[in-house]
Amino acid sequence: MNAIYASDLRLPFERQGLPALQVEALGYHYGDKPALQQVGFEVYPGQFTLLLGPNGAGKTTLFSLLTRLFQSRSGSIRIAGYDLAREGTRALAHLGVVFQQSTLDMDLSVEQNLRYHASLHGLSRRDADVRILEELSRQTMYERRREKVRALNGGHRRRVEIARALLHQPRVLLLDEPTVGLDLPSRKALVDYAHQLAHEQRIAVLWTTHLIDEVHADDHLVILHRGRVQACGTVGQVLATTGCPDVGTAFQQLTGEQQR
Repeated sequence: MNAIYASDLRLPFERQGLPALQVEALGYHYGDKPALQQVGFEVYPGQFTLLLGPNGAGKTTLFSLLTRLFQSRSGSIRIAGYDLAREGTRALAHLGVVFQQSTLDMDLSVEQNLRYHASLHGLSRRDADVRILEELSRQTMYERRREKVRALNGGHRRRVEIARALLHQPRVLLLDEPTVGLDLPSRKALVDYAHQLAHEQRIAVLWTTHLIDEVHADDHLVILHRGRVQACGTVGQVLATTGCPDVGTAFQQLTGEQQR
């Protein structure tokens, strides 16, 4: 059976103007304690959406459901038009993920890490060569492809993780607190690059953060608090709805906590 990955398909959802990521009435409990309640939002191709929420808001649980580490008994998740619960293989074929904690093998080279990921997605050696060249060159990392990951600084490791997540040409890219531990220039470069990906490659990006300076004026926001969506829309829509002058003030009003 041939592997299924995003470059093989021009999906109906793109032609029909439907969201690349659709979350509806999602719920999850830890025992009797609700972690998420009726969570719903959409991310369209080319849209950069930030998931904001204080500690304990449910961001980690939501991320685990989106990546199928957990399975919800209520609500639904659709990725590139495929229901994650019923069509998991096809849905996940269109999903790229960068976790908060690095999952690179530190003792392998950059290229070896990427080749392993490419093989998991069924890319041929020839296709993997092309995709590795494209993604590493895009981030000016191709000349360092034979270096061990352990020799790279935090910002460069993140670049490798993003390159890896894009090898199979997903339509949805999830990034969980990807700038944690990076210095300011590295953070800015990573944020700008992810925005560029969304706009130029038409990828739907969902970016989890607790840092207000990572928000651009034309972004979309999902503000999560105590397992519920408190606000959802463009930055302008959220500010208009809350009557606040900036995102930090809106966040504080909706959650009772200050953002940095």
